[in-house]
Amino acid sequence: MRLNTISAAPGARKKGKRVGRGIGSGLGKTCGRGHKGQKSRAGGYHKVGFEGGQMPLQRRLPKFGFNSYKARVTEQVTLTEISSLAESIVTFAVLKEKGLLKHTTKYAKIFASGKIENPVTIKGLIVTAGAKAAIEQAGGTVE
Repeated sequence: MRLNTISAAPGARKKGKRVGRGIGSGLGKTCGRGHKGQKSRAGGYHKVGFEGGQMPLQRRLPKFGFNSYKARVTEQVTLTEISSLAESIVTFAVLKEKGLLKHTTKYAKIFASGKIENPVTIKGLIVTAGAKAAIEQAGGTVE
């Protein structure tokens, strides 16, 4: 086989319409564009969704909803989960290592759900006011 002998399979490439070649072709005179109007003329087009000046559908309908990207990569950690760890210093890396966070998680927040008895030091994590009070009451610190 040679590069100069390669051709498309039969029927793969459809012949283009030859317009304006007489009445017998079926595409003479107006070339299949009909009579008058914007779309019959060269360069005549309108933007997608244009409704002739009427307020388009995408502007008539109300807007709603919002999906935060940050919410997809943020997880919640409870005080019960932290107390189950056998660590005195809890960081983001420790939570990932122990399997409390998914590998796609970028942010973690500690919530005051459950109880904590052992003193722990929280470093580099967001902590709610209630969780901070509970950790400090147990003898821990939040940095």
